[in-house]
Amino acid sequence: MKILAALMLLGGAAAAQQPADEFQASTGVLRITPIRHASLLVQAGGQNVYIDPAQGNFDGLPKADLILITDIHFDHFVPDIIAKLRKPGTVIAGPEAVAQKLTGIEILRNGESKTFGAWGVEAVAAYNLKRGPAPGQFYHEKGRGNGYVLTWGGKRIYVAGDTEAIPEMRALRNIDIAFVPMNLPYTMTPEEAAGAVKAFKPKVVYPYHYRGTDVNVFAKALEGSGIEVRLRNWY
Repeated sequence: MKILAALMLLGGAAAAQQPADEFQASTGVLRITPIRHASLLVQAGGQNVYIDPAQGNFDGLPKADLILITDIHFDHFVPDIIAKLRKPGTVIAGPEAVAQKLTGIEILRNGESKTFGAWGVEAVAAYNLKRGPAPGQFYHEKGRGNGYVLTWGGKRIYVAGDTEAIPEMRALRNIDIAFVPMNLPYTMTPEEAAGAVKAFKPKVVYPYHYRGTDVNVFAKALEGSGIEVRLRNWY
């Protein structure tokens, strides 16, 4: 009941996912489907990779070959949805904080990399620099959560998770596609997000995890940068 109530607070669990975007990689076509809030599906080479399958409607979507979880908060981690997408052989990877709540997790700590089939996965730090519920506290402590860089067919996809414009994000290089959050008070403003994106220069960037935020501010801040901004309705 608590999980269901939380899903409803985010706007309802039954919203349909958006159409997929396709990208040509060296070994085939890579498809990315925004689902809702921070949930998305990446498909390539007959493999289905879900990142944070926690919000939205998963009816009719394929079972997972790989599931990546960024954090323990309910908008990123819902065990019942993971169970729905799981099949024999599904690999689930995430930070140690997630492994403490769900058995069978491949642990990835900030800075670690692993290969899962044809997918390379790098865990990138995700944390708050200044925002928290009280002085001296942060909504996301350093070391607890991950962002991820996924590599397939030469394409590099960065999914930031819950984070501010941290040095680890700014230092990224050779990112083709990025998903960057912008919602207060938990992550950052559109202007802060745009500043970080200008630092690591992905070819394409999607604002996500932005409920209540005017993403047009983000898009305007990146005009003339040479970075393509793709706005999708995640809600």
